[in-house]
Amino acid sequence: MDDASLATAPFRDARYAPRRLEIERREDGSLVLANPTPFGTDFTTTLDALVHWASAAPDRVWLAERAGEGWRTVDYATALTRVSALAGGLKGLKRGDCLLILARNTIDHALICYAAMALGVAVAPVSPQYGLAGADLSRLAYACGVLSPDAVYADDAAAFAGALSAEFLRGLPVVASINARPTDIAFDSLLTSAPAAFVARPDDTAKLLLTSGSTGRPKAVIGLHRNIAVNAAQIAACFDDPDPPVVVNAAPWSHSLGANAILHMVLHRGGTLYIDAGQPTAARFAETIRNLSEVSPTYHNMVPAGWGLFASALEKDDALARTFFKRVRVLQYGGASMAQSILDRVQAVAVRTIGERVTFATGYGSTETGPTACNIHWLNARSGMIGLPVPGTAVKLVPAGEKFEIRVKGPQISPGYLGEPQLSAEAFDVEGFYRLGDAARAIDPADPEAGLMFDGRLVENFKLASGTFVAAGALRVAAVSAIGGAALDAVVCGEGQEGVGLMLFLDPSFNARHPDPAEVREAIRSGLAKMNAAAKGGGGKIWRALILDGAPDAASGELTDKGYINQAMARDRRPAEVARLFADAPDDGVMVF
Repeated sequence: MDDASLATAPFRDARYAPRRLEIERREDGSLVLANPTPFGTDFTTTLDALVHWASAAPDRVWLAERAGEGWRTVDYATALTRVSALAGGLKGLKRGDCLLILARNTIDHALICYAAMALGVAVAPVSPQYGLAGADLSRLAYACGVLSPDAVYADDAAAFAGALSAEFLRGLPVVASINARPTDIAFDSLLTSAPAAFVARPDDTAKLLLTSGSTGRPKAVIGLHRNIAVNAAQIAACFDDPDPPVVVNAAPWSHSLGANAILHMVLHRGGTLYIDAGQPTAARFAETIRNLSEVSPTYHNMVPAGWGLFASALEKDDALARTFFKRVRVLQYGGASMAQSILDRVQAVAVRTIGERVTFATGYGSTETGPTACNIHWLNARSGMIGLPVPGTAVKLVPAGEKFEIRVKGPQISPGYLGEPQLSAEAFDVEGFYRLGDAARAIDPADPEAGLMFDGRLVENFKLASGTFVAAGALRVAAVSAIGGAALDAVVCGEGQEGVGLMLFLDPSFNARHPDPAEVREAIRSGLAKMNAAAKGGGGKIWRALILDGAPDAASGELTDKGYINQAMARDRRPAEVARLFADAPDDGVMVF
């Protein structure tokens, strides 16, 4: 399909509500954008939606997870009954306590999470990578020092045996769904408990979610019931859609995208979530393909690495494409920026399959912002945008050198960090806007309603030896897009060097179609050469590139469980490769431009 045909194909109706924006231009050069759209206020705690849908749609499936070749499901009425019983069984916990969760995404995980929150107990789901066999337990030890948990839930006590036996968890009560040890409390035994009343209040802490730690030691972000409930209502208000969503998703509940923007958003709207145990890696993506071959979602969200793998699968499997595009109305990526080439490949399959494009959205925010502060809530086929503020939210763009720092204000914003009053205060400016440490800009300064674009993390950008500024995030996306499918992702290097270097992770599906290494290298070289020719400054050009063996390492945290690369850690773990990139006399494996 040629570019002209793709660009003129109609969009499927995404059922968006009208876009609304208030604009304030200030004398200091700042721009304040606010969305005045009203949003629902019926739900003020995380339990309110569950109580509502258990009455309004008792037999509708809320959660489904794989059970052999089929699915184990729980409907809304049954979920409410089980949450009430679990809350009764957690009688040793009280308002203000903390339940540490070591678990993959499962139905049991969701049920005990909401049961604890019903009691005013804060749940703290940490990345399973912190505690699985072979993990560096120092990360979990540090997290526990921050969180001070009062009890632990593990989906599989055997899988987390080393962590559960560690000194920093010794003596805490442990609830386990399977492989419970003699001293553990079996999850199923709690289901026979007398139900407990839900006592959570809007200003109780519902969740303590750790920041990624990419710019320092992780902090525990306080998520109030009100913050989480409001953010789900804000997302819902972006749509004029009475139908409950159907979602297949793997985003981990240890992060706010999976925990709040997916799990709780589905609950808020009375939808159905099929829990996907796949991961956006070549070794684990087959499970995602299996699930999407069976379930037709109405909304689908993946990280860019997942979309890259999925585009390849859709292109060669017509049956998968027919199932996937049967009723999906909104496609979304998050966690990192996505190359335009990947978006275009997915759209091409959509047009070939259903004769329509499907709008691509993305959101913007952080753990501290609920997570959603901005999103694209209009028909869109362009990558790289972060949208506009969601209803009830204001964004301030403040001049910061050659860029604009983005700050956010709204009722979904966290009050701060557990045990860190000074850091919490410093995170906000004098007007109460939260400072994310990112840069953004209007696509069209004369027309802010066209949307905002992410312009890199202020702390990730760097300068070359010449003093030339490098916007690492934007350059990474541009390079991966220019290569056109040969690489899944890239690590940008070059602080204090003569030029920018890239370390590239290849796309296995591209390699399978092009088994000759010379052909792969030529695709990379040609794409980057074209990008360099179009670049306007030295900071937008690639000087050298190196293909890495294998894939990012999830066990080390280099590949986060959200599916994006921690750039700083990737560089730190590969000193030899970085040295090769910038050697005075580079070897034959380094491409020089």
